[in-house]
Amino acid sequence: MVIADDEPLARERLRMLLAEHAGLEVVAEAGDGLAALQACAEYQPDLVLLDIAMPGVDGLEAARHLAAFEPRPAVVFCTAYDDHALSAFDAAAIDYLMKPIRAERLSMALERARTFIAGRENLGSEAGGKSARTHLCARLRGSLRLIPVEEVHYLQAEEKYVVVHHSRGEDLIEESLKSLEDEFGERFVRIHRNCLVARHELMELRRNGEGHVHAILRHAPNPLEVSRRCVPHLRDIVRADF
Repeated sequence: MVIADDEPLARERLRMLLAEHAGLEVVAEAGDGLAALQACAEYQPDLVLLDIAMPGVDGLEAARHLAAFEPRPAVVFCTAYDDHALSAFDAAAIDYLMKPIRAERLSMALERARTFIAGRENLGSEAGGKSARTHLCARLRGSLRLIPVEEVHYLQAEEKYVVVHHSRGEDLIEESLKSLEDEFGERFVRIHRNCLVARHELMELRRNGEGHVHAILRHAPNPLEVSRRCVPHLRDIVRADF
C-alpha cells in the first residue's frame, strides 16, 4: 500500500496502526498528491491511504486519477475535515476516516479494501463527475506526467489513445475523447469526431478551395479539419469570442 499525507507525524501514526495487521506492506510514502500518483504508477499498490488537504494536487484530484489506473487501487481517505465526505465518494473512495484515526475504524476500512480488491468493483469509474480535474495524467514507462488542463491546446483521438497537444509538447493518455468532452465541456469544443479544441485556442474558421472547413488555432502549426455538423456551432463560438 501507499500512504500519502503531507504531515510526517500523521504518516508515522498510520504506520504504527498498520503494524498491528499482518500481511500488509507499505511500499511507499508521499507528502503530496503528485508524489502519491508517481508512487502508485511505480508500485501499483492495492490500497492507498490518502489525505485530502495536501499541497499542489490534493487528495481528491489524486483519487480521480487513481480511478483510471489499471488495476485500480482501493482508496481510503484519511482527513481532519468532515466537509469533504460527499466529494470523497464522488471520487470513488471506498471509505473516509477522520483524524485522529482510531484502530477499530481503520480495521473496518481495511476489511472494505479487501472486499474491493477481491472483486475490483467498478465503483465511480467516471472519476468524480461532480468536479473536473485540473490536470490530465499521462503514464510514461512506469512513471507519469501531469499536464495542466489550462495548457492543453487540443485533444485528438488516435486508435485507443488520445494525443494531448499542449504548451510543452505532446503526450498520450488512455482516456476516451467522449469522457473528456463530458468532463471538460466548458473548456473544450468538438470540431470533429476525433478532435476537441480548447475554446480560447480557436481563432477562425477557414474554407479551402475544395469547400472543406478548417479551424485555425493560436498554437497549432497546421489547420485542423472541421466536420460539417460542427461548423454552425463553431461559427457561433467564434462570433461570440471576437
